[in-house]
Amino acid sequence: MSTQRVKRVIGNWKMHGRLDGNRALLGELLEGAQAVPAAVGIGVCVPFPYLAQVGELLAGSRVASGAQDVSAHEQGAYTGEVAGAMIAEFGAQYVLVGHSERRTYHGESSDLVAVKTQRALAAGLTPVVCVGETLAERESDATEAVVGAQLDAVLALLSDDEAARIVVAYEPVWAIGTGKSASSEQAQQVHAFLRSRLAAKGVAQVAVLYGGSVKPDNAGELFGQPDIDGGLIGGASLKSGDFLAICRAAQ
Repeated sequence: MSTQRVKRVIGNWKMHGRLDGNRALLGELLEGAQAVPAAVGIGVCVPFPYLAQVGELLAGSRVASGAQDVSAHEQGAYTGEVAGAMIAEFGAQYVLVGHSERRTYHGESSDLVAVKTQRALAAGLTPVVCVGETLAERESDATEAVVGAQLDAVLALLSDDEAARIVVAYEPVWAIGTGKSASSEQAQQVHAFLRSRLAAKGVAQVAVLYGGSVKPDNAGELFGQPDIDGGLIGGASLKSGDFLAICRAAQ
């Protein structure tokens, strides 16, 4: 099994977007992506209604599309849910699972996140498994216990081959949308811990991304850390110039 870790920068549009604006943003992204080193994987995870548009605009390009959630069910009477196979039909590569906003606002447990991860893999998608601690948990020195338990719940449900196909994103909840970011040293410490958990499963090559107010002016220092393999980018992914600068920093 390869031990090479791929650098990735994945945008999370959250609940933003309109058809015309999406087209303009992706046009700028596709043009600017030519200046991003080929070794850096680029993706954007968009709201469900835009999967068709974004999938069509990005088809055949180096920029991959993705969704922001996936159902724990394959099909059935689950009104409002979207199955992994449905997402895959639009050419998506990625899907976010366990984002802190899903955990916080929708009460998603780590066990549910684990099932969603498995469903995404079964549909041929690459799940981006999000883990992170709140400010209260960090201040009580519970960071490793919290993120370790979140990741372990997922790894416990996956075979070794399945585990090798995930991406992990560390997103300190206290740094999402707040303008605050973990220092490069703080982020590296948690990434190294997560890497040790992955190594225990035999999948140390899995990419671990940092997500938490990444900007062009701090991306280079964050991505320069030995265990940070790129970023999961929120607000900055809605501005082509900022997002492309962050992508270039991941080389």
